[in-house]
Order: sequence, then C-alpha cells, then structure tokens
Amino acid sequence: MPIIDRYILSRFLYNFFSSFAILMVIFIFQTVWLFIDDLAGKDLDLLIIGKFLFYYMPTLIDKVLPLTVLLASLLTFGTFAENYEFAAMKASGVSLQKAMRSIIVFVILLGVGAFFLANNIIPASEQKIFNMRRNIAKVKPAAVIVEGVFSDIEGTDMNMKVAKKSGDKDQYLQDVIIHQKTKTNINTVVIKAQNGELISSEASDIIQLELKNGYYYEEIQKRSAKDKRKFPFTRVNFETYVKNIDVSDLNNQDIEAESDIMTDKMKNVFRLTKDIDSLRDNNLKQVKAFSKNITIRMGAFPVTTKDSTKTNDARDEKEVLLEMMEKKVDSTVDLNDLTTLVPEWQESQLYNNAKNALTNILNTVNGKKVELGKRYEIYNRHILSLHKKFALGFACIILFFVGAPLGAIIRKGGLGLPMVIAIILFLTYYFIGVFAENSAKKGGINPVLGAWLSTIIMLPLSIYFTKRATADRGLMGDGNFIQRIAEFFKFKKKAQNT
Repeated sequence: MPIIDRYILSRFLYNFFSSFAILMVIFIFQTVWLFIDDLAGKDLDLLIIGKFLFYYMPTLIDKVLPLTVLLASLLTFGTFAENYEFAAMKASGVSLQKAMRSIIVFVILLGVGAFFLANNIIPASEQKIFNMRRNIAKVKPAAVIVEGVFSDIEGTDMNMKVAKKSGDKDQYLQDVIIHQKTKTNINTVVIKAQNGELISSEASDIIQLELKNGYYYEEIQKRSAKDKRKFPFTRVNFETYVKNIDVSDLNNQDIEAESDIMTDKMKNVFRLTKDIDSLRDNNLKQVKAFSKNITIRMGAFPVTTKDSTKTNDARDEKEVLLEMMEKKVDSTVDLNDLTTLVPEWQESQLYNNAKNALTNILNTVNGKKVELGKRYEIYNRHILSLHKKFALGFACIILFFVGAPLGAIIRKGGLGLPMVIAIILFLTYYFIGVFAENSAKKGGINPVLGAWLSTIIMLPLSIYFTKRATADRGLMGDGNFIQRIAEFFKFKKKAQNT
C-alpha cells in the first residue's frame, strides 16, 4: 500500500474507532435509561445486568455504525482540508478520489460486515434480550406486578393488581386485589387489602405475601343446581392475612432459557424469506375465505358448486348459463317490488330482518378488518426486517460519500462544526427512516420503500457533495452564498428605480 494511502487510512481508522467508542457509551447510557423499569429495583445481580447490556450492544451497532462512518469521514477529511494537507496532495497529483480509495475499500468491507452483523448476530442478540426480559419477570415475582393492571404470576393460580409499589425491592404494595382461580380456571376467590408486603429469602422457595386490613370473599361451589341458584358465598374480615407462594419452579429456571416465540427481528434472511411467502399465502387464503363467506351470507349472488365427478369444468359452466337463460332469471329486481312479495303486516319484520342482517355483516367485516390489519402488519414487518439488513450496509457506504466530500468542502476539523453537521445529517437520515418504517408497517407505503427511503434520500446528497468537492467548489455555489443573495436583491432594487 502506498504511504499516502496508509496515512489517510490510519487517520480515518483512528477517528472511526474513537468515535465508535464514544457513541457506544452514549447509546448504552440511553439504553439503561430506556430499560430502567426492567432493571432497577428488581434485586438483579450485576452479572445479569451486564449480560443484558452485552446482548443489547449488537442492536445498538445498527444505529451507531452509520453515524460513526459519517462522523469519522467528516473529521478526517475536514482536518485534512483545514491543515492544507489536501492542497499538498492535489499539488502532488493526488485527487479526492485517489485520496479516498483506501478508505472506500475499508467502508465496502465494513458494509459487507454490517450485513452479516444484521443477518446473524443481531437476530441472536434480539432473542437473548427477549428471553431475559421474559424470564426476569418470572424469576422475580415483584417485577411482573405492574401498577394499575391485573398481572398473572407465573407458576401460581392467581393474578394480582396493586395501585402502587414502593420500597427498594418494590416489596411494599398498596390497594391489593387478588383473584385466585381453581384448577378449572374459574375465579372463585377474591382478596382485597389496603396494604401488603412481599417477604422473601434467598434460601427459601416460599415467598410470603402479608396482607393487612382487608376482606376475603369466596364463592361456595354447591353440587345441586337448586343450591347454586342461591349464589352462596363467604366473606371474612381480616387484619393480617399471610399467603405463601411456592416459587420453587421459578427459582430453578434459567434466566437465559430460550422460548419458542420468534419475532421478525430474531430471524435471518433465509427464515424471513420463507416466512414472508408463508404469510402472504396465508393472508390471501384468509381474504378469499372471508370474501366467500360474506358473499354466501349476503345471498345477493348465486353460488354454484361444481360436481367433483365431472372433469370438463367449461362444459359445467356452459350448462349452468344455459339453464339460467332457459329459466329467464332476472338479476335486476326493484327494491320497491320486494314489499309486494309479502303481506303488508310482514313489511316491518322484513325491514328489521334486513337491517339486523346488514348490521351483523358490517360488524363481522369491521372485526375481520382489524384482524387482517394485524396480519398484514406482521407481513410488512417481515419485509421491512429483510430489506433493512441490506440497507444497513449500503447506508454506511453512502454516508461515507456524504461525509468525506462534505468535510473537504467545509474545511473544518475537530469535534465542533463537524459534530454538529454529522448529528444534523444523521438525525435527518434516522427520522426519515423511522417515519417511513412506521408508515410501512401500517400499509401506508410499500415496506420495501420504507426500508430504503432514508438511504435513497441520502444518495443524491452523496453524489452532489462528491461532485462539488472534486471540482473544488463551495457548498452552495461558486462564491459566497449570502453575498450572492445580497447582490441579487441589490440588482432587483436597482431595476425598480430605473
């Protein structure tokens, strides 16, 4: 490798890895703040928290890597231009393209590595994170109790609702309501208490739930139907009620145990491609079956069934058409003539039946619309995840061709102006991608376009900046942009005076 290429590449790698380390630390702190409710106050070991953050790091690289490439290229070429090193290179016959060629090779390899990261490592880390969050709630019963809603406690026959949790381990509870179920999953016991406390010990498989100042309600199950109609129940007032919860099965559970649940983020390209085909076929079958069902329920169109013993389908259809022509079936019927087919006293009943039938069909259609919307959202998510794996590598390459020539144009190094420009460009890239993805999930735009839109928008900028830097021109024109605007208004004022 020539000395000049080795020098440029070493400067870029220094800025790249230092920027990557700084940005990773910033995003890790943002992750801790994002999952503070899952991690804080749950009596978790530092090793578990460390594993959680370690497994989440590949997901952060998805966001950090494009920003790192953009910032490193801005810093490297901005410093070269500021220190007149580019002027010396151009005087020696080294153009901008020759100066970038060693870094271009590195960025292309980085893009390929980003694809393998998105295809192999990030899905595995997403599955690890999902399993850990799911199992933390199981192993730590206080973690699964959510304020204001009923929460099922794994391994038990009860669900619990509390108004507020407090204490260093969320062990103190206020306004406790417990529904205890039978083996047949019937709720027969309700316990209400003003206060409660979860008392546990590391050496014990029993958690004590101590309730204070409450009532115990139990519905008595009678065998005879006559006694059941009386709805007997018991009510007990208590000052202190202790309930023991066996958590031996939970304590023996591995916090990293895997589950069978697979989301789109946990799948590689091969699995996504296979599932996309399956989801598309399944959705089409659902739509066709529902359309046929509604058509039959409406009864407005004739439904013909084919005889499976006959092989000539065309002849069957021809026979059906001839039969309809012989019977002279009129498919256009005036709605006003329908009432003449029934007695006058049945007209109101006819209208009510039609109205109820139409209302039921509309309710069915609206319910199916929601179901199909969720199905197609899952389908769109899979397409998005598939194309985002490819878009990540291309985004790194394109953002390099945005940052490198832009740094040569602004001629400013350091962490001041380049950092501001890099953040503005990255936020533009990131928010366009977020809005496009959210719209694609709901079917607003094509999911393929939703995955590539931010990268496509950055492509013209990279071409524009590269051409400007190659021609050694400024950012907005051949001269001072503000001065050109001032000269334009002076010329316009002079023309008005004449």
